[in-house]
Amino acid sequence: MTSKASKLAEQQREPFLGVAGRPAGGDRAVAPADGEHDGGFSWLTALGFVFLTFNSGMAIYRSDGDLAAVSFVSFSYIDLVLLFVCLRMFEKAEPNSRERGNLKAAVWILTTLLTVVFSYKVAAIMPLPVQILVWAMAGATVLGGFYAFFVHRESKGHGYQNVVWFLPVEFSSGYRCNDAKYTQLSNLLAGHNC
Repeated sequence: MTSKASKLAEQQREPFLGVAGRPAGGDRAVAPADGEHDGGFSWLTALGFVFLTFNSGMAIYRSDGDLAAVSFVSFSYIDLVLLFVCLRMFEKAEPNSRERGNLKAAVWILTTLLTVVFSYKVAAIMPLPVQILVWAMAGATVLGGFYAFFVHRESKGHGYQNVVWFLPVEFSSGYRCNDAKYTQLSNLLAGHNC
């Protein structure tokens, strides 16, 4: 029999979107307690899918047979479901595997399609200057996603090495390691050992 404290601790380890066996903010796997979790969806994930399905069904029902509206809602629903499935499979795939790379490409394609479709719907009802802004933001999102997924590589260590150029001059260059005021922050961010 488990106590309330251990049940609460188990619930806190369960992530927000239902990836059982992994803490919400961590990369290492946590062994499931007594076979309790088998990697299935959490109740919150199931509730989200029920809500998405209900809203999509209601939008189709209220469209009064408008083919464009039904197509938009159906495409968006299918795209989101496929996106969540691919994300789930991506989380379970082995690091640096071919499957993980293919899933990363699938996630980028699905998010790009969703971005383009929603941008089209929003831009259609906006004046020209706002249309240009909407499409510019969509383009930046797609290109930023491509950069984040396929070009950018995380640095080893703390991950703060690339942040140094954001800091004021006294932090990023010419600091003295014997100056106690700046030493700890500068060493952490710049990766120096004094």
